[in-house]
Amino acid sequence: MPQSKNRAVMIWLSAFAFIVAFLVVFGGFVRLTRSGLSIVEWNPVSGTFPPIGEEAWQDEFSKYQLTPEFQKVNKDMTLESYQRIFYVEWTHRLLARLAGLFYAIPVFFFLIKGYIPRKEFGIYFLMGLLFIGQAFMGWFMVASGLVDRPEVSHIRLTLHLLLALALFGLSLWVSFGHRFGFPDYSVKAKWSALSKFAALGVSVLLLQISYGGFTAGLKAGLVSNTWPLMFGKWIPDDLFTKAAYILESAQTVIFIHRWFAFIALFFGIALYFLARKHNLSRDLSVGLLWLLVLGSVQIFFGILVIRHSVYIFIALVHQLTAVFLFRWAIFFMHRFRAMDYRKI
Repeated sequence: MPQSKNRAVMIWLSAFAFIVAFLVVFGGFVRLTRSGLSIVEWNPVSGTFPPIGEEAWQDEFSKYQLTPEFQKVNKDMTLESYQRIFYVEWTHRLLARLAGLFYAIPVFFFLIKGYIPRKEFGIYFLMGLLFIGQAFMGWFMVASGLVDRPEVSHIRLTLHLLLALALFGLSLWVSFGHRFGFPDYSVKAKWSALSKFAALGVSVLLLQISYGGFTAGLKAGLVSNTWPLMFGKWIPDDLFTKAAYILESAQTVIFIHRWFAFIALFFGIALYFLARKHNLSRDLSVGLLWLLVLGSVQIFFGILVIRHSVYIFIALVHQLTAVFLFRWAIFFMHRFRAMDYRKI
């Protein structure tokens, strides 16, 4: 991890994390509008510009007409309708390209200027690898919906999401270091009960978000629009008949996603009361309370998503709240871990 604080690097990393978060939510918009399979080729350079002229548009549309989505879902789609979903996906890819430049240009500028010492470049290089990895996984995800079914693999979709969150979380972690200071990582500090519980809470939240990705990929949010009951029951039949159902069955996935949210909220409550036993600053104590409020709001919007059959605006607010929750979870894990080093 770095040791050299720099305000300019902190601002850049914070802005980059914001851009990654925006891309995550915009990716949700792409999915909800069924726009993600509209561009059937991955052209990192030539794909920067949309088709120009009637002939180019017809050529692009003809490629889409060969896909399972057109043949099984959108067979009556007109060129004008196709252009609408094309521009949504094209904008998503363009923003991703710009995000890549927003990472690459400053990081090399800071490296050349010495704001980032060469011996500390490893963590920033890892960010670049994560960016490339999640971009590749994005195309790998899209490719899964171009062969024999009109939807992408929910596993690949979730991996794409998790890689983006890993990039988001790492950017935040290092930016917090530039803001609050970097401990001497050459000295080993034991993980306190508080920092361990915070790390466990982040893991629980990531598992819940993963099931949100499975839910999105399987369109499991449309399985039932009632809450708390599903099909008139607290526990529907045949949820766990096969072990594979926990990853493959839309009914089982949404059931887990519905109720695991309360387990995640419980971890937040337990962390709050555990933290109260420590001499925390007022901003951390109040922040933990707001974390619980945010978790409750997240569950509330999740229920609204179900009750309103995945209405796009509500679903996007639900996803945005999850990103905010993850941000604050990373923040508290960072601050509690830093406390471990101060005790040495």
